[in-house]
Amino acid sequence: MIPFLQSLHKIFDRDIAKMEAEISQYPTEESIWNIDGAIKNPGGNLCLHLCGNLQHYIGAVLGGTDYKRNRDLEFSAKNVSRHDLLAEIQRTRQAVATTLERLDPNLLEKDYPAPVFDYAMTTSFFLIHLSAHLGYHLGQINYHRRLCAASS
Repeated sequence: MIPFLQSLHKIFDRDIAKMEAEISQYPTEESIWNIDGAIKNPGGNLCLHLCGNLQHYIGAVLGGTDYKRNRDLEFSAKNVSRHDLLAEIQRTRQAVATTLERLDPNLLEKDYPAPVFDYAMTTSFFLIHLSAHLGYHLGQINYHRRLCAASS
């Protein structure tokens, strides 16, 4: 694996592990789904969204898995058990790791093979975007979890 892919693999693995830790640290299973005030996306939905995003764009599109994304359900599902969320995180971690380990480095500077935005982008650009997207929502999960812990 080339250094760029090794670096991406480490970053994705680190942040997916952090998402697993965040979901594990919620004070109660119910608090994963707390909605309060202006917060409309609780940690559970953000977790489902990140797992769906990564399993689709990395696992299915680049890795050829049979994952079928249901983006609407990522935000509408409620009260999925902590156990099921953690299992989904593990499936995501495996899909990302397997795909990045097997990814042909020549694809990195070719256009990402599926339309996402209203402009073309290289696969390397989109992988960096996905990493930033993961970090952005991971911060939201952390903040939500700390708010829940403070109110319990």
